[in-house]
Amino acid sequence: MANLNYFSHTSQDGRTFDQRISAAGYSWSAIGENIAAGQPTPEAVVAGWLSSPDHCTNIMGARFTQMGLGYAAGGSYGVYWVQDFGRPR
Repeated sequence: MANLNYFSHTSQDGRTFDQRISAAGYSWSAIGENIAAGQPTPEAVVAGWLSSPDHCTNIMGARFTQMGLGYAAGGSYGVYWVQDFGRPR
């Protein structure tokens, strides 16, 4: 997102986050994704996600057992955050 200057769960080539996760080889029974942009610190992005009911459910709910987090600098927002959640098959 930072390199291509966009902000969306869907890539500019039309792939959704579940398609990207599957293409990376992750075999899942449940997945979710939180994205954010512009928050300057980890504390700020987590505070934003926790104040949003859907994002908070991804973080705090029992549906997922694994999590990966990404951070990139650049683009029009300055910083981008991605948090992917999964429950493997």
